[in-house]
Amino acid sequence: EVQLVESGGGSVQAGESLRLSCAASGFTFDEYAIGWFRQAPGKEREGVSCISSDGQTYIPDSVQGRFFISRDSAKNTVYLQMNRLKPRDTAVYYCVAKKGLCDYPYDYWGQGTQVTVSA
Repeated sequence: EVQLVESGGGSVQAGESLRLSCAASGFTFDEYAIGWFRQAPGKEREGVSCISSDGQTYIPDSVQGRFFISRDSAKNTVYLQMNRLKPRDTAVYYCVAKKGLCDYPYDYWGQGTQVTVSA
């Protein structure tokens, strides 16, 4: 059974940092692209990062320079380091996975972790 379990969310002040973790199981970790999406109330889901099976990373302009993604094959875990957080980063963050490269559609989704940034 495929599982993506997010952790590390919480409430912080603007300017602070958080590191989200996504622990993956049930598939061959190194063969999969792992990414992060977020969704704020009333807004569309937005992709905020992805790291492909070959280690290439994709970060959209909206969070470029503040969000960084990495993967640890020994722990089957992907990390999203979020720095200089802003209130508009408030959302539920979801870990996603698909085989190979970062591209739609993603086959697996985690349950999400809440990130709240106050001014």
